[in-house]
Amino acid sequence: MPITDWPENDRPREKMLSLGPGALSDAELLAVLLRVGVAGKSAVDLARELLGHFGSITALMHASPAEVSKIKGLGPAKALQFQAALQLARRALDERLREPTALSSPSDVSDFLRLQLGGELAEVFMVLFLDAQNRLIRAERLFTGTLTQTSVYPREVVKAALAHNAASVILAHNHPSGVAEPSQADVSLTAALRAALALVDVQVLDHFVVTAGTARSMAQAGLI
Repeated sequence: MPITDWPENDRPREKMLSLGPGALSDAELLAVLLRVGVAGKSAVDLARELLGHFGSITALMHASPAEVSKIKGLGPAKALQFQAALQLARRALDERLREPTALSSPSDVSDFLRLQLGGELAEVFMVLFLDAQNRLIRAERLFTGTLTQTSVYPREVVKAALAHNAASVILAHNHPSGVAEPSQADVSLTAALRAALALVDVQVLDHFVVTAGTARSMAQAGLI
């Protein structure tokens, strides 16, 4: 049944107008972005198919145009829409992290890192460089590796921190496996980076392990 035949209060756009975006399911929000369905499927049906195929919103937003085009009725233009929406979300959170009180909210940092790294298929190591008031100077991807590991060089992290005149940093890397539990190698790397950065008076505030579903703080876990 096409969405136009649904009761008005059940239609995603009308529901969003009356109740706000928080009242919509993932599929309904995606249907608003899709705008229309395909032959035999409403926009909501198509949204559910997309979420089922890719497994998560994060994976869908990171999908390439070629991957999205495998779904019947969709083409590269829709993939570009998804990527544009993802980039807008990244930039909005980037702006929020630059506000003076932003880093008092770990959830904002977690959301930002999930958008940046959650859908990556290879391991990526990112550093958030902060000023003396804990405001974001820059978020930078320093190293990219394979599906299961990446090589991180403390000297390069120190050089980048000095180049940005950072007072402190937040470290982050993703686990494409989907397991957010920090490994012993993660703990050892964090200790090595803390020691190297301490030599130039730069503090390591936290190290997040990121998956599509979560970003786990090593500081909150008592590992820093």
